[in-house]
Amino acid sequence: MRWLLPAAWIVVAVTVGQAVAEALDGRSSAVRVVALGGIWLGWGIAAVACVVASTLSLTAVRVLVPSSIGVWLAALGGGASASASLVSAAAAAVATALCCTPEVGIEMVQASAYGDEVRVPLRPPVGYVAVATAAWLIWLAAVITGPLLVAAGAYVPGVPLTVLAVAATVLLPRRWHQLSRRWLVFVPAGVVVHDPVVLAETLMVRRHDLRSISLALSGSGATDLTGPAAGHVLEIVTTEPVPVHLAPSTSRRESKDL
Repeated sequence: MRWLLPAAWIVVAVTVGQAVAEALDGRSSAVRVVALGGIWLGWGIAAVACVVASTLSLTAVRVLVPSSIGVWLAALGGGASASASLVSAAAAAVATALCCTPEVGIEMVQASAYGDEVRVPLRPPVGYVAVATAAWLIWLAAVITGPLLVAAGAYVPGVPLTVLAVAATVLLPRRWHQLSRRWLVFVPAGVVVHDPVVLAETLMVRRHDLRSISLALSGSGATDLTGPAAGHVLEIVTTEPVPVHLAPSTSRRESKDL
């Protein structure tokens, strides 16, 4: 799995690049320069992230690799042939599916681990990921259309969209990166829950305070720290109460013992 994503990303460069070239045929030089410059910049950043594994790279690939689907849609709307569009769509879909697999997430996150740490990524909270996805769609649409409209001389719609694209590029990546920084960490001294989305402070359970870790049963009564997230839930049982500082959902931070 480690090298499947970089290989798929190279295929995307060839296939989607061909579709984009067909869509740009006959366009002004300004449009061609802006389109190709933006595409190759994004592809290059994602290519480095695919090869150099880290938590930051995980955020980069999960933001940029799916963007190839948006580029394909733009090329299709711009006049790319049906054959080029079909092949590029398949390549973009495969690369996107690969970057979203748990295996890629584990490899990327573990690459940033220290010493004897074993980091396991946590599933994203449903509400948070829904908002993050909506923001990503708006960002992608603005990034693709804004600069191209400005390059084509359509300043009235192009300038506001470009400003939106720049602002979103500055502000949103930090929010998206929070999803890549949610881990259950196993260390020799115990277990750590590192989750900046749900927790205000990292939750550390020392080994001698740990009674058991198992799949949570329905109606167990344990406090839900998943977000909530979909999928199976692990229940950590301690021998004594452990202080937990939850991330603020209002203006104040909530703290309690679990």
